Amino acid sequence: MEYLERYGDTVEAATKLAADELGLSVDEVEVEVLEEAKKGFLGLGAKQAFVRVTPKQSPEGLALAFVEDITSKMGLELNISSSEEDGIIYIDIDGKDSGTIIGKRGQTLDSLQYLTNLAVNKNTDKYVKVVINAENYREKRESTLEQLAIRLAGKVSKTKRAVRLEPMNPYERKVIHTTLQDDVRVNTRSEGDEPYRRVVIEVRKLPREKGREKGRGRFGKDNKFRKEPVNETPAETVEEVVESDNE
Repeated sequence: MEYLERYGDTVEAATKLAADELGLSVDEVEVEVLEEAKKGFLGLGAKQAFVRVTPKQSPEGLALAFVEDITSKMGLELNISSSEEDGIIYIDIDGKDSGTIIGKRGQTLDSLQYLTNLAVNKNTDKYVKVVINAENYREKRESTLEQLAIRLAGKVSKTKRAVRLEPMNPYERKVIHTTLQDDVRVNTRSEGDEPYRRVVIEVRKLPREKGREKGRGRFGKDNKFRKEPVNETPAETVEEVVESDNE
């Protein structure tokens, strides 16, 4: 990274000198004081301040540099670019080793995105969101989740059995919830703790009529209403659903 080292009677003077040469204001640079100024005694032993001045990186620059550094140390051959829109930084990745950086179900990509967000927001007061994508993986994954949600909603409606999906990150759970929020046949909810929190799709319960006894049942010979036991069917996992569909 470009930097300048300059002397001055004070740290402030040395900083301004270096910043001016870089064509930046003092607020746009980071300063490392290498030597403090000393007045000396009767003019003897006096020393000027010595500073190293580096241009401050924008959040986008920090994010790009961080991702490039991490992937380089991983020995991956990738093309990495960045852009900013509506206050969100987008990092796009493609190239020979894109599959490696995506990882199983996008776990490596999610981890890289998490670490990049930490690095960019480490010393800032205003939070900046960074989204990292590789080979349009997130769009493809979102489409896959939407199709999965619709298919499982149909299965739940038909079998009256709840389905528990595999653990997902908050974004992917939101895709499932959003896809089915207007489906009158099913409800969705999340259960469990991170990182094993998952979505459950279950049959939507219809509102009960006012004044009606809760639960199913019948009247006996003594004219007393007795509830019938409700058998709960064990929930299915996504893996079980897929296996049953392939039978």
